[in-house]
Amino acid sequence: MSSALLTDLRARGLIFQAAGEDQLPGWLDGGVRTLYCGFDPTADSLHIGSLVPLLMLRRFQLAGHRPLALVGGATGLIGDPSFKAVERQLNTPDVIAGWVDKIRQQVSRFVDFDAGEASAVVVNNLDWTRDMDVLTFLRDVGKHFSVNAMIQKESVKQRIEREGSGISFTEFTYMILQSFDFAELSQRYGCGLQIGGSDQWGNITGGIDLARRMYGNAVYGLTMPLITKADGTKFGKTESGTVWLDPARTSPYAFYQFWLGTADVDVYRFLKYFTFLPVAEIDALQQADEQRQGRPEAQAVLAREVTALVHGDEGLAAAQRITEALFNDDLASLSATDLEQLRLDGLPASELPAADALPATLTQLLTEAGMAASGKQVKDALIRNAVLCNGSPVGWAENESPAAVFEPTHALHGRYFVVRLGKKKYHLFYR
Repeated sequence: MSSALLTDLRARGLIFQAAGEDQLPGWLDGGVRTLYCGFDPTADSLHIGSLVPLLMLRRFQLAGHRPLALVGGATGLIGDPSFKAVERQLNTPDVIAGWVDKIRQQVSRFVDFDAGEASAVVVNNLDWTRDMDVLTFLRDVGKHFSVNAMIQKESVKQRIEREGSGISFTEFTYMILQSFDFAELSQRYGCGLQIGGSDQWGNITGGIDLARRMYGNAVYGLTMPLITKADGTKFGKTESGTVWLDPARTSPYAFYQFWLGTADVDVYRFLKYFTFLPVAEIDALQQADEQRQGRPEAQAVLAREVTALVHGDEGLAAAQRITEALFNDDLASLSATDLEQLRLDGLPASELPAADALPATLTQLLTEAGMAASGKQVKDALIRNAVLCNGSPVGWAENESPAAVFEPTHALHGRYFVVRLGKKKYHLFYR
């Protein structure tokens, strides 16, 4: 069973490095094994860069193993220096504690807490560091670390060699704290495997060595590739910023749109990383897309699968409803919440002035709202019947009476007007 899991992970390109690779399959086949992955609270939500390790915990659990999701209440107070150009800003304990609670809830959506021996556990590394005094830490833990070896770790070496920045003692000790986590989890929970991104390799191998030195425990490590886009741009970033897992920060609609916008060259790789679809099914989809004329279907499959994983069926349904309504001008199907969400997602929006304060013409109003660079573009669109308000065409004759176009009785839910100019330009006016 575990051999099949490792075969599947390799086929998906999810294994970058493994410590103890020769022994790992046999160890996994020996029964229900415990593994962990850590998530530091650097904000009040995880972002999609955390999805691969979260789903990796789930993959191991589906194969019969017990996942531990560690939320770093302690390490979050320090900050991981791995491949960061500058020192992280330290946040207060109260802020970190609040973030820990939110991230604990997010992590809990991806693993099963009622799976018998394989039931998941969420742990906080503040539990075993909070009451440890500095002298005990230095004597019992720090003595096992060679500074000579630590400064040779690539993540630390880059900071030391970077002119003008360097690395503080605080961040330098992060490796010791994460290594201590692995040693403690190996002793407290029988945890024998740590997983993480490839930037965590130095921290993971440090933990493997510490578990052996402190407790005589043999443990393993496995890293996943850091996700990059084929064009070299950073994965998980859009023009409006980071793509978060919290629906209050990135709505299901915006989340869904992010995946729909995946480049053809990336989409099949992302299907292997971010979904549970069988690799053979993804390969078959790629072959079908290559033979099909027009846009591939893979982006829609990816958006559907990942949105359902993160936001559930209800979130997916809302995202699809908004997408379909905008595409087909079926705006009557949108709820007031949907329309407000579009505004929060960054759809251009303006509050309408009172009827007697509206600009003299619709051309002026739409130009001032930024829908066109000039009044001429708006006039041309009106003549072509290419301006729609709440799905209904606006004619040239109505140019002189914007108050009639934005008559309260025409509003969606009493206050919203969605104006489309041409095929793709939308603006939300509201009262």
